[in-house]
Amino acid sequence: MLVSLACASCDAPHDPAALATVCTACGRSLSAAYDPTGLAEALRSGSIAARERSMWRYREVLPAGEAPPVTLGEGFTPLLPLDRLGRVLGLPRLTMKEEGTNPTGSFKARGFAAAVTAARDRGARRLVAPSAGNAAGALAAYAARAGLDAAVWLPSDSPAPNRLETRACGAEVTEGEGTIADAARRMKEEAGGGFDVSTLKEPYRLDGKKTMGYELFEQLGGLPDAILYPTGGGTGLLGMAKAFDELESVGLIGAARPRMIAVQARAVAPIVAAFEAGLDESEATPDGRTIATGLQVPKAFADWWVLREIRRSDGRAVAVDDDAMLDAIRRTAAAEGLLLCPEGAALVAALPRLVDEGVLTADARVVAFQTASPFKYPDVLAAALG
Repeated sequence: MLVSLACASCDAPHDPAALATVCTACGRSLSAAYDPTGLAEALRSGSIAARERSMWRYREVLPAGEAPPVTLGEGFTPLLPLDRLGRVLGLPRLTMKEEGTNPTGSFKARGFAAAVTAARDRGARRLVAPSAGNAAGALAAYAARAGLDAAVWLPSDSPAPNRLETRACGAEVTEGEGTIADAARRMKEEAGGGFDVSTLKEPYRLDGKKTMGYELFEQLGGLPDAILYPTGGGTGLLGMAKAFDELESVGLIGAARPRMIAVQARAVAPIVAAFEAGLDESEATPDGRTIATGLQVPKAFADWWVLREIRRSDGRAVAVDDDAMLDAIRRTAAAEGLLLCPEGAALVAALPRLVDEGVLTADARVVAFQTASPFKYPDVLAAALG
């Protein structure tokens, strides 16, 4: 049950029944608080096993009101052991969470299932957002499912499957040169109304993403030692950290946390640069280009929050280049029969360095995230495998 809504930075309270965007006091991201007692009882007793195999099995900590949630069956994705690849890398307990099996083909489905549900219940009729690709398709699909209008602004080099998916689901699509930051600027100038569901500029996409943390707890019977996550806007990483805090609040885990390891593309690595420099916020890298379009975020809106959570978990932020991603796609396909999206490949590319530096050890239970279907990136697959 939703209890309260407050700023994640200054703690200023906000009305949880309102159609809220960012903090009215400081302009930073809001975070919703829930009463997870009922969910804790279901997890302890094992009765949760009888619930639907979707993210809505954790309904007590999601923003659903009296009406049924807006859903396409998202969540409860498989956790795949990578035994052969793990042995080669010196990580025999390596697994990958396969988010490409979600509706709309990416982890973005989780966030928009929650955000569109909350927006619909609070009276929104038109939803708007910029996107690098996968978020556009997810927003369009869930808005259509809810009977709402949607408009998205995309960089013109976004993967073609994303653009086609978005149009097919009936959203208004505006394309232009540049990055997602340029798309966001155009949206501000051109939107002409609508509720902004951009990354961490509304509270509830975060809650949809946090269900990945609950699933890890269920699937592993506890928490892993380390989580590698491709980090553009950072919502997935923050969502899992929030899930672990909620689990601790009801006594299901202690204070120990997985090391949160953010991976970025070397050409667009503002979080990595800020982490290495000891900064609390990042500086934009507007001209960077990478094959991993989900990582082509010059400056995350809530970079301060992402950096805080990485450091709180004794985590790391590392960058890899595009050639290493292409090599990781080839290696993983040959070793495991698993095709990777470029963002997922970035994580595999980062593993040798993390092992060499002692950040990850042979006894560590490591989870990497495949955040989207590789078939959303036909040009990348052709470059890697053709």
